[in-house]
Amino acid sequence: MNSFTARLSPAQAQTLQRLLQERGFDFSERPYTIFFAQKEKLSVAVYEKGPKVLVQGRGVEDFVKFELEPNVLGEARLGYEEVHSPEMFEPHFGVDESGKGDFFGPLVIAGVFVNRETARAFLDAGVQDSKRISSDARIRELAKEIRQRAAGRIDVVTIGPARYNQLYAKFGNLNKLLGWGHARVIENLLERVPDCPRSLSDQFADARVIENALLRHGRAIRIEQRTKAESDVAVAAASIMAREAFIDWLERKSRQLGVKLGRGVSAPIKEAAREIVEKHGPEMLEEIAKVHFRTAHEIAPEHFAPPAPRKEWR
Repeated sequence: MNSFTARLSPAQAQTLQRLLQERGFDFSERPYTIFFAQKEKLSVAVYEKGPKVLVQGRGVEDFVKFELEPNVLGEARLGYEEVHSPEMFEPHFGVDESGKGDFFGPLVIAGVFVNRETARAFLDAGVQDSKRISSDARIRELAKEIRQRAAGRIDVVTIGPARYNQLYAKFGNLNKLLGWGHARVIENLLERVPDCPRSLSDQFADARVIENALLRHGRAIRIEQRTKAESDVAVAAASIMAREAFIDWLERKSRQLGVKLGRGVSAPIKEAAREIVEKHGPEMLEEIAKVHFRTAHEIAPEHFAPPAPRKEWR
């Protein structure tokens, strides 16, 4: 195990800080953290949001078992996931996506089937929500592990920017497009595991969007959506598979264009978009970017209309 995360109360965060000071950890400032401490190859970060602790590096398992659990959490969690979250070990699909908030690149939706055996194997391998993993190399390492363990019960749908822009114009709403993509992944997984009883994903829309799409093709499965669904190991595995496909696409297209296509909608992203428009014309953005983003209008206002005012999702 090379990482562990858990929610803390404010009092537990203070207790952990004192414990780390007593154990000789070195403290330094990091963005969005209450504190960050490191000793040798082990780091402990407590993030403001939550608060939440993330333990990474060498010796994670020993630190969690012999320091964090008995002295801070007051309960044993590591190795007891089946007690705290028994539903995570029941057969189900986890579905997640990558790229929906990034100007460049596709929208990728992935699904992974787990049962008791694969859920435990994923946890032991360190599978967690891809948003907690900053290293692309680590994403690819875990994706390889997931492919080996899931035995083909994985599906990845990559909606390239050109097709994405067509579908967005058709649906007029990202949530409907996501629902369509989730339904495609679940339908494909049901071809391989027809008796799977349920699917789990993050809360993003009315579940009936997915259910109706599936029923049109004669498919029936219980659709579950909830906030923080990425804490489920199947959803976490799906997030890693989607992220791998997304970063692979960005790398391939960056090599073809000779311009680095990064993630997000930052100033460097806009500079890259301007360079592409200068080299290849504004039409190229339709092939590599989500042109309903305001960024497209900012870069090429004569070619792309400003986005419509956002409507509240109901």
